[in-house]
Amino acid sequence: MKKIGYSIIILLLVLIMSACSEQTSKSESTKTNESSEEQQVGNKDGDKTQVIFWHSMGGTLQETLDSLVNKYNQSQNEYEIVAEYQGSYEEALTKLRSVGGTDDAPAIMQTFEVGTKYMIDSGFFEPIQTFIDKEDYDMDLLEENIVNYYKVEGKFYSMPFNSSTPVLIYNKDAFTEVGLEADKAPRTYSEIKEAAKKLTTVNGNVTDRYGFSMLTYGWFFEQLLATQGGLYVDENNGRSGDAENALFNGEEGLRIFNLLNDMNKAGTFGNFGSNWDDIRAAFQSGKVAMYMDSSSGVRTAIENSPFEVGVGFIPFPDNMVPQGVVIGGASLWLSKEIDESIQEGAWNFMKYLQTPEIQAIWHVETGYFAITPAAYDEQLVKDEHSKYPQLKVTVEQLQSTKSQPATQGALISVFPESRQQVVTALENLYQGMAPQEALDQAAKGTERAMEIANRTKK
Repeated sequence: MKKIGYSIIILLLVLIMSACSEQTSKSESTKTNESSEEQQVGNKDGDKTQVIFWHSMGGTLQETLDSLVNKYNQSQNEYEIVAEYQGSYEEALTKLRSVGGTDDAPAIMQTFEVGTKYMIDSGFFEPIQTFIDKEDYDMDLLEENIVNYYKVEGKFYSMPFNSSTPVLIYNKDAFTEVGLEADKAPRTYSEIKEAAKKLTTVNGNVTDRYGFSMLTYGWFFEQLLATQGGLYVDENNGRSGDAENALFNGEEGLRIFNLLNDMNKAGTFGNFGSNWDDIRAAFQSGKVAMYMDSSSGVRTAIENSPFEVGVGFIPFPDNMVPQGVVIGGASLWLSKEIDESIQEGAWNFMKYLQTPEIQAIWHVETGYFAITPAAYDEQLVKDEHSKYPQLKVTVEQLQSTKSQPATQGALISVFPESRQQVVTALENLYQGMAPQEALDQAAKGTERAMEIANRTKK
């Protein structure tokens, strides 16, 4: 009897377990179907497509970028942007070279403007023109003198993002002190030299305040060249074909080096090296009265200086008509060898960043230009410009730029190397080397780098 009793109990347990298993199976099947349906309508449970985004925005810029990424992620249920800081532009580019064209490549890559030619030649990225054509996206809604840089042979390869130009920043109190018109920034080379002479103060053998300074950085040289209409390299500034010859050591480049050389010898030019923080600290402490900075640094200069700050256009040679400025900053690139759904997410995020509301936030919190001019009509921007009218000057200079190959900017795959050649030339100049000799050495170094790059490409 006991054995029969045990048998009945075991049979009942088997039947119960079987029923439970069947119910569980039905439940799991139901969940799978529900999950599939939810993905089709937007991944409501948070099962989003991940889009990896490599960037070089550190410090407060990263804080703003992270907040915009979070804002996007919360605005929809399909994609999850994962922003990852990769160090400086140069460091990020080095990392990219080891993973570009593989499954490990980021979906979105932020690269500085002088990396444009390298990025195109690498073949790692899908031109955003593919997506523009697919949905007839209107790039005319964006700032013309920004997108012109990134339009190559009629095609857009990347989406403009953080954009800036150089400006002249000056100490208005110092101007008033020496009898200069504080609300009128000097424009021509002769006006810069004359103002610098008046603004320079010397106590014995010590210069307490220099009249003018420029960071030892190739970008500013490029800008002073472009506003003269001067080309950096041949082949229409590298936009009609692979450049082979440097042109920046011509008469336009020599005018720049002669200006710097004259002021350096006169003791009115302060050399504060190649570190942005050093030259900005020199200005804010009153050690230099005028200097060139990025438009993105204007608000910081105003907020951190114990005197009134003025902003003007960059200088140009006498008896010339200034052509404007070349856009600086970086753009966003979309990888080729990744899943199509990830590409769609990357493109969707790029478009989101260009909306007026987002561009207004970006402009106000970072100082970079609004890629979309409509952002300037947002109340947030109007309030900011009312508080900092100097910011309007940066926008006016950009929008008054005349579009041509010089102001579109040069395209060479070895631009970072060329910039270093110019830095060395500037350092040699300040040490006493003749302007033309210093420039010629930089031009030869650039041509050697271009020759190697072109040979490797072929």
